Amino acid sequence: MTTPEPSVDFANFPSSDVCLLLEGTYPYVSGGVSTWVNDLIRAQPHLTFHCVALLADRRTRAFKYPIADNVVGLTHVYLQQPAAGPQRVRGLKKLFDALEPSLLAIQARGSIDDLARIVELVAPYRTKLGAETLLNSQTAWNALVRMYHGSVPDCSFLDYFWTWRAQLGGLFAALLAPLPQARVYHTISTGYAGLMAARAHLETGRPCFVTEHGIYTNERRIEITMADWLSANRPRMLAVDRSRRDLKDLWIDTFVSYSRAIYSTASAIVTLYEGNQAMQRRDGAPPERLRVIPNGIDYDAYAAVPRADEGRKPTVALIGRVVPIKDVKTFIRAVAAVKREVPDVEALVLGPEDEDPAYAAECRDLVRILALEGTLRFMGRQKLTDWLGRIDALALTSVSEAQPLVILEGGAAGVPTVATDVGACREMLEGRSDEVEKLGPGGEITGLADPAATGRALARLLRDKTWHARCAAAIKRRVELYYNKKTIDGIYRTLYESYRDKPTQAPSRTGSEAA
Repeated sequence: MTTPEPSVDFANFPSSDVCLLLEGTYPYVSGGVSTWVNDLIRAQPHLTFHCVALLADRRTRAFKYPIADNVVGLTHVYLQQPAAGPQRVRGLKKLFDALEPSLLAIQARGSIDDLARIVELVAPYRTKLGAETLLNSQTAWNALVRMYHGSVPDCSFLDYFWTWRAQLGGLFAALLAPLPQARVYHTISTGYAGLMAARAHLETGRPCFVTEHGIYTNERRIEITMADWLSANRPRMLAVDRSRRDLKDLWIDTFVSYSRAIYSTASAIVTLYEGNQAMQRRDGAPPERLRVIPNGIDYDAYAAVPRADEGRKPTVALIGRVVPIKDVKTFIRAVAAVKREVPDVEALVLGPEDEDPAYAAECRDLVRILALEGTLRFMGRQKLTDWLGRIDALALTSVSEAQPLVILEGGAAGVPTVATDVGACREMLEGRSDEVEKLGPGGEITGLADPAATGRALARLLRDKTWHARCAAAIKRRVELYYNKKTIDGIYRTLYESYRDKPTQAPSRTGSEAA
């Protein structure tokens, strides 16, 4: 199914309960956050949703998910290909002169007041502005030159030119797009989607909140740090004196401004696990609005998996794609260590190998080098409920994760995990700080790329039946209490209904009434 034409006339749509603001995800990208959004919508059939997809460009896209019946509108905002608009607008110079201080502030970790000022200034021109006036006009050029000299005059002007166009193109796209009417605005990230949610609160006075799976600014920091084209001023970059800003600073500071905007206006700032909250606080999130709502699983389905312990060997498994980020090689080396203590161990890799065939081949070579051909098998993609009853312990050796559901799926089936200390793994295995019933460990945490420690922890689970039983009971109970999808769906239901039913308040620059 291809993309329908974007709507610009919101009178054709009924007002929705919830407007979801989605940058680069549902319904045109599959997996991960998109699947979460699809499940979220379908878990709230009594609510209506209007989805705003923020996309890079206008190319045709295919739906990756069937649209649920309670989605009453789907519209698009094109961040890098705004509509051309008229070539001339009366008062454009006066508008840019007024905008310039706030635009410069946004490029330097500005506040919600700077965004509010921009929203206020462009509102009267919303149907008149477009790429021709905002990006291509002589007035825009003059503003660009002044902002260059007032911001990063030591950097390449050509690189600044393209940075300015990209940044302002996305900013104005988010601030000028028609805004669907809704009782609640929910963004699934900061960035441009968060910017649009903050604008919605400023303009309508309706509650907004954010759910961050990964931390957008941190992800952008990594990308920007690795961007070669932003290192045009290499001699200065290598110098001891780093007192002057460069284009990387400008990009990072701009995204921090966007985070501050949604954090300032959001009624709740949600993330999947406590470890993310330090980064949220660093970017200006008020601590009193921070909240953890993890992803959940179908506890009943996995808890019903029967154990099949008779007539099989002690078994460990890694469940995941055979790709470098999963560090399958550390698991293979750990299996070699386990075999020295548990000679009859059987090891499984349950996951597809087609994403990175070269890495998969290297993993198979390592199995041969370590003489594990009769011990470790690559099983490909499998239905987990067919296997969890035959597995004694899971290993997760990833170098990066957010909240890996496989720990929860295995845990519901009574299978403890040995995991690296990434993402939410420690919280899932050892419990969050607010865990009321102290359940104890549901496995063990190890360091990155440490096959010896991983092997020792797996071997302990296989050899020490009392320890295994304690870990299995703890993780099973923790999943039931804190990670049951039915419970998580109920938490979001309560959030939506409480914000939906709040009276509309006067628009606020600080969002203080939201707290």
